[in-house]
Amino acid sequence: MPDIVLVEDNEMNRDMLARRLVRRGFFVRIAADGGTGIRMVEEALPDLVLMDMTLPDIDGLEVTRKLKANARTRDVPILVLTARAMAEDRERAFAAGADDYDVKPVDIDRLLGKMRALLERKAS
Repeated sequence: MPDIVLVEDNEMNRDMLARRLVRRGFFVRIAADGGTGIRMVEEALPDLVLMDMTLPDIDGLEVTRKLKANARTRDVPILVLTARAMAEDRERAFAAGADDYDVKPVDIDRLLGKMRALLERKAS
């Protein structure tokens, strides 16, 4: 069962996505802000992080930078999720160290495909 950390401040988005992932066999840990997300990833070393870009304390791009700069967490794949669908947002996510990027509202089949690809890449 893949272990996922979902860093999302919007309660409705967080609950909806977590329920959908659990039904598909994922173990989901939830962080509602960037600081909690950093601590949770450092402690759990999950298989994958789903990272919202817009968070209340530390934005998702800065959290991504911090996790990728940390030798303990740098190999944990991070998939950035955002309602920002502009090309420059995608570029900023990858520049921060994201391994992939997807837009909201979430298309669960597309997201699962991206998640599986990152999990397979990490396993190999």
